[in-house]
Amino acid sequence: MIIYNQAIDEEVMEVVASLKIDRYTKWQRVLGRGEVSNPHLDSPIWPGANMVLGIVIDEQEWVQGLIEAIKELDSQVGKEGLFAFMWPVERIV
Repeated sequence: MIIYNQAIDEEVMEVVASLKIDRYTKWQRVLGRGEVSNPHLDSPIWPGANMVLGIVIDEQEWVQGLIEAIKELDSQVGKEGLFAFMWPVERIV
């Protein structure tokens, strides 16, 4: 799961496309408050919103490639707000 400032959507999607990942779920206009970046509450006081990209990957080499690419992007965008989380997923339906 990748949570990021909507301002860097193009950059995140370029990373995903470069890795030939073509299956994901994308949530737009997600509001929240993190520990590092300013709140993104889509209001006059706290403008902006986040996006969330959910990706399920079976192949370990793709997982490692995505981790490395997201870390590289994070070093480029700084405080724009980019967070990634990983956990095991089990399909039930």
